[in-house]
Amino acid sequence: MVDIATNKITEFIKYDAGALVMLTGGRNAGRVGIITRREKHKGSFEVVHVKDASGHEFATRSQNVFVIGTGNKPMVSLPKGKGLRMSIVEELEKRKEN
Repeated sequence: MVDIATNKITEFIKYDAGALVMLTGGRNAGRVGIITRREKHKGSFEVVHVKDASGHEFATRSQNVFVIGTGNKPMVSLPKGKGLRMSIVEELEKRKEN
């Protein structure tokens, strides 16, 4: 967080296990979850493992991850659906309800 009046940083979030993140690229773009672990590979890409609120675990490159909060508390407002990806069957059922 930044205090605009004094232009000082009041709070920051570490990019580590337990941080709430949004994926900004790759196949999982738009999903929100918590970092479970990071793998560093020499000479290759760093891989981050993320677990979303529905319990699905997936992995992506570190460059596709953006930290938005700690635990289950985001510091920004989340998009519609809270960043959860539904299966095709779940999407069809939701459309039938409306």
